[in-house]
Amino acid sequence: MATEAGFDPRPHTARTGRPVPEPDPALVERWRSDGAELVDLLALVRGQLGGVAAFRLGPGPTVLVTDPLAVQHVLALHPDRYVKRSHRARLLIGDGVLAATGEAWKSQRRLLQSQFTGTGMRRYEQRITDAARITAERWAGYARTGQTFDVGLEMRRFALDTIWRSLTGHPLDTATERELCAVAAVVAVLPTLPADSGDAREAVAADLARIDAVAHHAIEAARGGPGPEGPGLLHLLLDAAAERPEYTDRLIRDELVTLLVAGHETTATTLTWLYLLLDRHPEAREEALAAGAPGSAGRRRAVQALVHETLRLYPSAWILPRYAAEDDVVAGYAVEAGSDVVVCPYLTHRDPELWPDPERFDPRRFTAPEGRPTHPGSYLPFGIGPRACLGLQFALRESTVLLEHLLPAHTPVFRSVPAKAAYSITVRPDGPTPATLTA
Repeated sequence: MATEAGFDPRPHTARTGRPVPEPDPALVERWRSDGAELVDLLALVRGQLGGVAAFRLGPGPTVLVTDPLAVQHVLALHPDRYVKRSHRARLLIGDGVLAATGEAWKSQRRLLQSQFTGTGMRRYEQRITDAARITAERWAGYARTGQTFDVGLEMRRFALDTIWRSLTGHPLDTATERELCAVAAVVAVLPTLPADSGDAREAVAADLARIDAVAHHAIEAARGGPGPEGPGLLHLLLDAAAERPEYTDRLIRDELVTLLVAGHETTATTLTWLYLLLDRHPEAREEALAAGAPGSAGRRRAVQALVHETLRLYPSAWILPRYAAEDDVVAGYAVEAGSDVVVCPYLTHRDPELWPDPERFDPRRFTAPEGRPTHPGSYLPFGIGPRACLGLQFALRESTVLLEHLLPAHTPVFRSVPAKAAYSITVRPDGPTPATLTA
C-alpha cells in the first residue's frame, strides 16, 4: 500500500510502470463522513499524491489524471486505450454524438465536423448576431424600467435562441422556449437520479416527453423545407438520412437533443459565471473595453480573454471519465485494463505549478506574453484530442458576440449571488442570480 507521501516500495520496471499511488483509506472515509462533493475528494487526492493518483469508492481503484503530460497521453495520444463507456446524460441524449462510441461515433462526428470549422461557422454568424441583438434590446428594456431579472436565465435564453436558430433556421419562439426548459431540468437532476436506468427514466419521464414532442415537431417542420434564416444543422441530418439508413428518426432526435444540450447549457453557464466574476472584479470589464474601439481586434481579443479565464476556473467539461481498455503506462505509472480513469480539467486549471495564484480571476493570462502554460494538456475546458467538443469555436464566437453587445452598455447589480457551485455535467452556480442594470 502506498504511504501518504505517495511512495510505493513495491518493485517495478520501466516496461510495466510503478503502481499508481493511493491515499490513506482514512482520507476517503473522512470525505465520506463529511458528505462533501466528489470534487473535494479529487482535490484532496491530487494535493496529497500529485498529477496521477488513485482512490477507491468501490472494490477497484479509479485513477485520477491531472498532470498535463498524462492528460495529453490519455485524451489525445491514446484515445483508443482510454474509451468512453456510457455518458451520464444518455437517458437524455440517447445515441447522439456525445454518447456514441466506436465506428458509430466516428461516422456521426465526421458528418457534423464540417459545420464547426472556420468556413462552416460563417453560416451561423448572422444568426448569432441576431440572437445577441435581441438579448441586448431586452436588456435595454430592463435598464429603462429598473426590472429585476435573472442573469442565468437570460444567458440560457440567449444561448438557446442561438442554437435553435442554428439547428432549425427559426428564431426561438416563446412556446418552444417554455417547453425546452425541460432540458435544463433534466440536466440539473442527473446526479441525483437512481442508478437503475429504468427508474431514472421514469423519474424524468414527463420532462423527456416534452423534449421529445419539441424534437418531433422540429423534425417534421424541417422536412417541409428550410426556416426563414435558411437551412440548419437539422436539415443536414435529414439529408444524411436519405443516404444512410442508420439516421433513423430516433437518431436524428438524439443528435438534435445532443446539440441542444451541448450548444446552450455550457455557454449559458460560462456566461453566468463570467458576470458573477465581473461583479467581483469590475476592473476586468474596464480593461477589456479599454483594449480597443468597438469592433476592433484588440477589444475582441480582450473579450475573448474574459471568456477563456472564466473557462479556466469553470471549464465546460469539469470531469472527463474514461475506461482503460488495455494495460498501459501513464507518466511512469501502471494503469491496468478495466480501470476507471478520470481526467479533471477543473483541477488541472487550478494547479499552482501551472497557473500562478490559480484562484485569482486574471484575464491577462490570455493576452500577456507567456501569461499561460503552452502545453495542450494544461488548458482543456472543452477537452482535447479526437473527442474534444465539436462546438468549441461556436461557443467562443457566440459568447464574444454577446459580450461585445452587452458589456459597453450595462452592468448588472446583483441582488444576491449563489453561495457555491453545483457539480453536474457542468459546474454551474447553485442558485438564482437576480440583478438590475445600471448604465
